[in-house]
Amino acid sequence: MRVVTTILIQRPVEQVFDFLTTPGNWPLWHPSSLKVTGAADHSLLVGEQVTEEFVVAGQSGTAVWTVRERQAPHYWVIDGVAENGNRASIPYSLREHGGSTTFERVLEFTLLPPAFPGATLVEFARQVEAESSEALRRLKVVLEAEPTPGT
Repeated sequence: MRVVTTILIQRPVEQVFDFLTTPGNWPLWHPSSLKVTGAADHSLLVGEQVTEEFVVAGQSGTAVWTVRERQAPHYWVIDGVAENGNRASIPYSLREHGGSTTFERVLEFTLLPPAFPGATLVEFARQVEAESSEALRRLKVVLEAEPTPGT
């Protein structure tokens, strides 16, 4: 399964990249991300790992994510393995546009048997696409929000 989402964020590419690649920020914008532990307090480098607790399309679990590639501030790839053996890869691509950033997130994952019956798999895919779109909408809101006085 492959889900591609793109959004324009009114912030510099370096700021967007650092925020996205710091796993402790994921629960702030991604509805599926409940908690991240491990090296979650900084922009991760190649080989670093975190563990994420998630709920995707109603399915809960944990996954270990490892950074496979990093070309700051334009490209970052993580590979994940869930406790049930399902695997995912998520490349982040960022392009600068005069102080703004176009962010593209590609979620590619495999579901191991027993997967879902046909209709259920279609519904699962629709829910994942909706969650991915909502994640980028939230990301834009979080990053474009005016800073609160005193912070």
